Amino acid sequence: MTGALTKSKEGERRVNINEAHKLDVSIVIPAYNEEESIAMQIKAVREVMDKADWTYEVIVVDDGSTDDTAQQVVGQEAKLISLPQNHGYGAALKIGINEAQAEWIVIIDADGTYPCTAIPELLDMAHKYDMVVGARIGENVHIPFLRKPAKWLLNMLANYLSGRHIPDLNSGLRVLKKSIVKRFMPLLPSGFSFTTSITLALLCNDYLVMYHPVDYYRRIGNSKIRSVDAYHFLLLILRTITYYNPIKIFLPLGGIFFLGGMSKFIYDIVTVWNLSESAIMGFLAAGIIWAIGLLADLIVRISFIERLK
Repeated sequence: MTGALTKSKEGERRVNINEAHKLDVSIVIPAYNEEESIAMQIKAVREVMDKADWTYEVIVVDDGSTDDTAQQVVGQEAKLISLPQNHGYGAALKIGINEAQAEWIVIIDADGTYPCTAIPELLDMAHKYDMVVGARIGENVHIPFLRKPAKWLLNMLANYLSGRHIPDLNSGLRVLKKSIVKRFMPLLPSGFSFTTSITLALLCNDYLVMYHPVDYYRRIGNSKIRSVDAYHFLLLILRTITYYNPIKIFLPLGGIFFLGGMSKFIYDIVTVWNLSESAIMGFLAAGIIWAIGLLADLIVRISFIERLK
């Protein structure tokens, strides 16, 4: 295995080049300050994949780590892409996916939270689906207690807005097709919400998504997710659904104003027999919001037809 230096818009990267032949699977591992776990994770992935009937490559994207993450990858049987500064979880995944040789992509975190033994199980189901997700609903699942309320709320919101049951909205273990990811690449964010975005994008566009229960272990090292990321996840869900199915957002929002206006109208008639300005404003706000929703839905459908041409 030899080393080479390449340059791109992201800056200078060091890449260990694998043999140039067609592979079945590319396994992409984004890593940011994961010196404690990355070497073990690569070994665990390779141990599992060597026993499976798949030709594969392992790609580690070091996302501008300030510790010895890159040095821990050197000497391992993996392609290393080192970014000079931190770009974000989603950006690292996009770079790794672009570099992948195979059509089938496996993404898995570097912190040891997901079981590598589940990868062959997901791959065995992948030929029937466009994406197979390792849902963290197995028998052994460790999710910090403080994250559970926000996770539950975001999942319920995503379920309602997408009209689908989503067991795990942002799992970091999944199998998906490179060609499909590239279709949505300009819309996928560079932060932690990459997995949330690709999940909603595929579900809202009627792709086949399968959820397979997996365990989720206590991570090695410190978590990179902050409390403010829940707010970013919320905005992303609303933005993504608005892009693909805006009626789901504007119809209930207009309904809230309509019900408010109707309630005030009934109150005015019963008490003072007069129509107040607040009731009129409620009806007008509902009409405007619904009109914007219909216009947004029309734009989405026209743009979808244009993409099919």
